Amino acid sequence: MSETIAGVEIPETAAVAEATRLVQEMTSPLIYHHSRRVFVFGAIHARRLGLKPDPELLYLSAIFHDTGLMTPFSDAEQRFEVDGADHARTFMLDHGFTAAAADVVWTAIALHTTPGIPHRMGPEIAITNLGVLTDVLGLALDELDSAQVEEVTAVHPRGDFKNKFLQAFVDGLEHRPETANGTVNADVLEHFVPGFQRTTTVERILGAPWPS
Repeated sequence: MSETIAGVEIPETAAVAEATRLVQEMTSPLIYHHSRRVFVFGAIHARRLGLKPDPELLYLSAIFHDTGLMTPFSDAEQRFEVDGADHARTFMLDHGFTAAAADVVWTAIALHTTPGIPHRMGPEIAITNLGVLTDVLGLALDELDSAQVEEVTAVHPRGDFKNKFLQAFVDGLEHRPETANGTVNADVLEHFVPGFQRTTTVERILGAPWPS
């Protein structure tokens, strides 16, 4: 029997089952529950907006989107979004997906923290971003039915999400702070990590090896 949360059916595929198992084992309950909420909230938004993302690709985008914050995913010296996207692509190619499908999921994950771009792209990319924004910032939360929201958070509870999610960012990025420059992630490090100072775009331009 398929699993349904707030009217959203979790795709029943081998890849979805394996990805779910992998993320549960390799990340924290915080990231797992957040990622599943992102999928369900995103799917509800998609219906509301008349968009039709591929459910399996949307699920894989959501379930892998923050894995780059976690050990063993966070070993690479690159943006955590790209790290997670790379692992999702490898997983998909190893499980028989086409390169085109893997690229959709890669892009959805790589851009999920980037303002102003994902909503102009394909439905999987746009909806992953909207699901993230709803769960993290409460964007468009008032567009969702309160009973559905309660059901989602009953199955995948938030707990002390705000504080613990910010701490997960610090834990995942403080050993590679340079990867945060130029991204929203620098806000978190600047707030929580003593001595962290972002390199601004103004500093980079003025410090460029040109005489003027």
